[in-house]
Amino acid sequence: MTCRTRSTLLCQPSDISPSQVDWEVVGVFNPAVVAVGDELVMLARVAERPTERHDGQMPLPRWLNGRLVSDWVVDAEVMHVDARVVMMKDTKALRLTSVSHFQVFRQSSTSDTPWAASATVVPEEVYEEFGIEDPRISKIDGIYWITYVAVSRQGALTALMSSPDMIQFKRHGIIFPCENKDVVLFPQRINGEYVALHRPNPRSHFSPPQIWIARSPDLIHWGQHEAILQGCQRWESDRVGSGTPPILTDQGWLVLYHASESSSVVGAVGQYAAGAMLLDRFEPSRVIARSTQPIMTPSTDYETDGFVPNVVFPTAVVEAGELMHVYYGAADSYVAVAEFSKQTVMNSMTKQDGGTR
Repeated sequence: MTCRTRSTLLCQPSDISPSQVDWEVVGVFNPAVVAVGDELVMLARVAERPTERHDGQMPLPRWLNGRLVSDWVVDAEVMHVDARVVMMKDTKALRLTSVSHFQVFRQSSTSDTPWAASATVVPEEVYEEFGIEDPRISKIDGIYWITYVAVSRQGALTALMSSPDMIQFKRHGIIFPCENKDVVLFPQRINGEYVALHRPNPRSHFSPPQIWIARSPDLIHWGQHEAILQGCQRWESDRVGSGTPPILTDQGWLVLYHASESSSVVGAVGQYAAGAMLLDRFEPSRVIARSTQPIMTPSTDYETDGFVPNVVFPTAVVEAGELMHVYYGAADSYVAVAEFSKQTVMNSMTKQDGGTR
C-alpha cells in the first residue's frame, strides 16, 4: 500500500558544485526543511568523494581543518561492506567511501521559485571528522533546533545545533553517543520536558530494530529511555528509525519513519520504505497506531537508481492544510518531495494497544 499522491524531484548531484577541485558530488539527499517567515529553508546533506585515482589503491575521505583530504589504502587491505562503507581487514574498523556536509537552500513559500543555495555548514569538531549527515529540524520556543549525525573514527553519534533564524548556527555538542542515529525532537515540551525519539544501533542484536524515546530538562542531558516501536514486518526487518519530526494532530503525534528490509545479497542494501506511527498526545511512549504496510516505497527512477538503489528516506514535513509535503532522500542521491493526504495516512495505520509493538 502506498499513500502518496505525487512526487517531485527537487535537487540532484549535478546541481551542486564540489567543495574542492578534483572532488565530485555523489549525492544531495536526506533534507531537513522548515518554514521561516515567508521562506522555506532546506538543510540538505551533500556527499562528496575524490575523483583522483591510484592503481591498486582507494581513497578514504575525511575533513581536516576545514578541508577535504584522503587517506590512501591498498585495495587488498579493505573489504567492501556496501556502497557506503568499507572495513579495514586488519583492525575491522569501518570507513566511509564519501564524506558529507550541509548545504542551505531557500525558496519562497508563496511562489513556485527554484531553491537557491545560500550557505554551507561543514564539519568542525573532532567527532565530525568523517562528515555530518541527515539533519532534522524542530522549532521549539522560537528557536530552530537541529539534530544531526556526526561520524568519526569513534563511530556515528548524534549532535545538536541551534539557530534563531536559519542563518547563524551554534553547535551544542554530543547529545547521544555512538552508536545512535535518527534523533527527532518533539516541537513542544510534554509534561514540562523535552522529548526525543532516537535509534540505538547496537552491534549485539537481542531484538528486532527499534525506535526509542527519551526525555530531557534542557535538550542536552537525556534519560528515561524506553523502547516504543520495533520492526515487525519483512519490510522493516533490518533497520527502523524516526524519519520526520512529530506533527500534532487531533488524534495525537504523527511521525513518519523509515524502515529497511534485510538483503540476502552480500554487500547489498535492502530496500528502504516509509511507514507511519501515531503516538499519544500526552504520553508519547504509547503507540496508538502504526503501519503494517509501507505508505511509500521506491518506484520512480530517481528512487530505484542511484548511489544506493531503492531508497526512500523521509526527513521533513511541511503541512499545507489537510495535505502534507514530505521531503525525503531518494537512492542516497537526490532530494524529492511527496504529497500525502493526512487523513489517508491516518486511515492506513492499524490501531495498537500501546507499548512496544
